[in-house]
Amino acid sequence: MNRTVYLYVLDNMSDWEVGYLTAELNSGRYFRPGLAPVKIVTVGVDRTPITTMGGLKIVPDINVDECAIKGIGALILPGGNTWLEAVHAPILQIAERCLKEGGAVGAICGATLGLAQAGMLNSRWHTSNDLSYLKMICPSYSGQEYYKAEAAVTDGKLITAAGVAPLEFSVHVLKELDVFSPKTLDAWYSLNKIHKPEFFYELMNSIQ
Repeated sequence: MNRTVYLYVLDNMSDWEVGYLTAELNSGRYFRPGLAPVKIVTVGVDRTPITTMGGLKIVPDINVDECAIKGIGALILPGGNTWLEAVHAPILQIAERCLKEGGAVGAICGATLGLAQAGMLNSRWHTSNDLSYLKMICPSYSGQEYYKAEAAVTDGKLITAAGVAPLEFSVHVLKELDVFSPKTLDAWYSLNKIHKPEFFYELMNSIQ
């Protein structure tokens, strides 16, 4: 897989929500044999450095206007508390185009509010932090019949997750990108979720 994964970065973003995912994509340590690590390109509103909620400073590699949808592997939208602001409209338009052209879009926590506000959850199965909150914050949202009270949900190329489920979010995105074998993905998830050593050995055996 040589396709690019774009990671949108915004001030005060919830950096821990994408930590599992970016570490595995960037390192490729558990990838299927022969697959190189995935190139992660950070995307900002512009190239001004942003500061995450954890205090990390990130200088975006490119701005939104430079996103090339053709050949994209995935667009990852992390959580944050400003997703309903107009400044994020350009990346939400990119997300919509991405879905139409066969790319994957992964949104977690606050980013799901942005998708809801933009109308992208009105006819796709999805989740968020809470349905009642979603309806209250996004008056234009009308997709309640497609809402699932689950940690993470995939509908076609769209992946959504609650903010308390960064691990499940990562599993859904890794599965979509098909960079782990099913055995590796199961062992990786179990090790990180259940914390029992036998899953470490299962994980190691799965990549031999």
